[in-house]
Amino acid sequence: MTTQPPATVHTFTQRLSPTPRGARLARHLALNQLHAWGIPHDSDTSDTVAAIVAELAANAVTHGRVPGRDFELRLSLVTGSVRIEVTDTRSGPRPPGPGAVRQPEALADSGRGLVIVEALADRWEVLDREPPPGKTIRAEVDVPPWSAHFHGAPSVR
Repeated sequence: MTTQPPATVHTFTQRLSPTPRGARLARHLALNQLHAWGIPHDSDTSDTVAAIVAELAANAVTHGRVPGRDFELRLSLVTGSVRIEVTDTRSGPRPPGPGAVRQPEALADSGRGLVIVEALADRWEVLDREPPPGKTIRAEVDVPPWSAHFHGAPSVR
């Protein structure tokens, strides 16, 4: 019987204020955490994760804001990918999931966040928040096998 090495999971979680400043901070924290995990700034993976975090955090601030309640950013480095989760506490209709996101009108001022997430993420989904109320948008970005070779990086493959 061949034994597989255990999957290493590294997790970072931060609650942030539902403000534009909180959304910007989410992106900066994500970039710094990726760097700490051995995924360098300005790499394709880092840039992709930063764009997804920025869009999901902006959506949490714009569409998921509940006065007095924070939103949460969770990053996980799992075998082969970076998982991004942004959770808010707003109840009501859920956003469209993968394959159901519509392109906004050409001159529309908004509506591109999930279009960008769908284009950049290798996988993504919309989940009910546990415990309710609210929702979590989870996206994953595959990590190239070369990233495990950076100094201090955990094994990702």
